[in-house]
Amino acid sequence: MAGEKAEKDLKYAQWGKGVAQGQMHQQNVEDALRESQKPLARSCDDQDLDRMLREQEREGDPMLAMMRRKKDRDNKLRGVKEKPRYKGPAPPPNRFNIPPGYRWDGVDRSNGFEQKRYTRMADKKAVQEMAYKWSVEDM
Repeated sequence: MAGEKAEKDLKYAQWGKGVAQGQMHQQNVEDALRESQKPLARSCDDQDLDRMLREQEREGDPMLAMMRRKKDRDNKLRGVKEKPRYKGPAPPPNRFNIPPGYRWDGVDRSNGFEQKRYTRMADKKAVQEMAYKWSVEDM
């Protein structure tokens, strides 16, 4: 009875999670095991560390565009399909900083409540700041 229940719970636990999430979790576990086998002090001749640091994208990097083109070219040669990117005008900023892409076209279809709320909050903060500056003006 207990064995069947445990087996059933395991089966439902697998159903409750997506396949991609399970694979990502397994990959994270493997990465953690691989990292735990390495020495704690990483030296300059560590190839994994060097590759990881080279692949990081930094804002303001003059070579960033070239690195992205090279990565795109390598992905095409390997047959990795890339999701199409939005190439239209810049969208309005959104709460989560989500760039438009193949799932969202960047059009704000809300009723405007969120924008009004943020405007009201900004106005309230500006009034408070102006009141504070007025109150300490003579000091």
